[in-house]
Amino acid sequence: MKAFESGGAFHLDTNPPKVLRPSSQQPALDELLVPCLGQTRIHVRSSKPDIADNSNSDITHNKGTHSMTISRRSFMSTSAGLLASMGFSSLARGLFAAEAPGEQGPLFKISLAQWSLHRRFFNDKVDPLDFPKISKTEFGIEAVEYVNQFFKDKATDRAFLGELKKRADDHGVTSVLIMCDKEGALGDADEKKRYEAVDNHKKWVEAAKFLGCHSIRVNAQSSGSYLEQMKLAADGLRKLSEFGATHGINIIVENHGGLSSNGTWLASTIHTANHPGCGTLPDFGNFKIEKRIEYDMYKGTEELMPFAKGVSAKSFEFDDAGNETKIDFRKMLSIVLSYGYRSWVGVEYEGNKHSEAEGIKLTKKLLETVREELSQKTLPN
Repeated sequence: MKAFESGGAFHLDTNPPKVLRPSSQQPALDELLVPCLGQTRIHVRSSKPDIADNSNSDITHNKGTHSMTISRRSFMSTSAGLLASMGFSSLARGLFAAEAPGEQGPLFKISLAQWSLHRRFFNDKVDPLDFPKISKTEFGIEAVEYVNQFFKDKATDRAFLGELKKRADDHGVTSVLIMCDKEGALGDADEKKRYEAVDNHKKWVEAAKFLGCHSIRVNAQSSGSYLEQMKLAADGLRKLSEFGATHGINIIVENHGGLSSNGTWLASTIHTANHPGCGTLPDFGNFKIEKRIEYDMYKGTEELMPFAKGVSAKSFEFDDAGNETKIDFRKMLSIVLSYGYRSWVGVEYEGNKHSEAEGIKLTKKLLETVREELSQKTLPN
C-alpha cells in the first residue's frame, strides 16, 4: 500500500500484499482489511463535509477498478487506524499532526458522563432533568453525556426532552451525547433481531438530535467467531449510521466488554462498517475482554483513537497526590492528543473508594492538571 500527494489531493493505490497469519488465533489486521482495499483508487477531497454528506454522488465505479471520493479526514482516519492496529503508531500519529487545529484554546474540553452519578440517579432517585444543573453548579462542568437508562421510557417524550433541553440551555450546558444500552444487539446473529436492534436505537438518534448532541454511544454486541462477530456488528452499525447521518448524528462504539474491548477487533469493525458517521468512544478503563483477560489499555486506546469522536476518561481510585492509581492519565492523554483530538473528554468515575462527588472532582482536577502540563509542552519556543 502506498500513498502519495498530487495536485493538493491524496491518492491511495493498493495491491494485495502477501498475508502472514500471526501465531495467535486472532487474524492479522491486513488479512481482514486488504480485501476491502485491494484494487481501489481513492481520491481525497481537501474539504471536510458534514457527516450527513454520505451521498453516492461522489462514488463512481469502473469495470475492474473502483474510484471513490472521500474526505481528507476520513482518509486520515482510515489510514491511521490501519497503521495503529498494525503496530505503526508513530506513523499513524504523524498523519494527524498537520490536521490538529492551530487556533489557541484548551487542548481538550471536559464533559461529565451521567454514569459517574449512577448511584445518585438509581438509588437516590434524583430527577434526571436536574443533571445539567448538577453538572454546572456542583462540579463546574459545562457539558454533559446522558445515559439512556436513567430516562429509558422518555426517548419519544417531547415534553420531557423539551424540559431537559431547556434546563441545559438555562445553565449554559452543552449536551454532548447519549449513551445507549439495553436496546438489543446490533451484531445479533439473527438478522431479524439485528435489524430490530437497529430500529430500537433510532428513537435515541432522534432524541440526540433534538437535544443538540453530536452522537449516540452504542455497543457492538454480537456472537460467533472473531470474524463472524466483526461482520455482523459492522452490518448493524452501518445501517444505524446511515440513519444517523440523515439526522447529523454520529454512531460511536465504546470498548465495553467482550470483543469490543479488543482494540484491533473494534478498529477493524469500524473500518468494515465503512461509514464516516461511525466511530469510536475510547474508554480508558474498559479493556476487560473476559473475567481474566485484559487487553492492554494503552495499545487499545492507540488503536481506537483514529476513529474517535469522543473520549471517556474512566477513573477508579486516586492516591494522595491526586493521580489515578490504575491508569496513567498523562500517558493516555498524550495518546489522545497525538491523534489531533481536541474535543470533549468525559469524566466517568466508577470507583468505590471515593464518593461519586469526590471521584468526579478528583478526575476533573487531574484532567485539568495534565491538560495544563501538556499545554506547556506544546507551546512554541
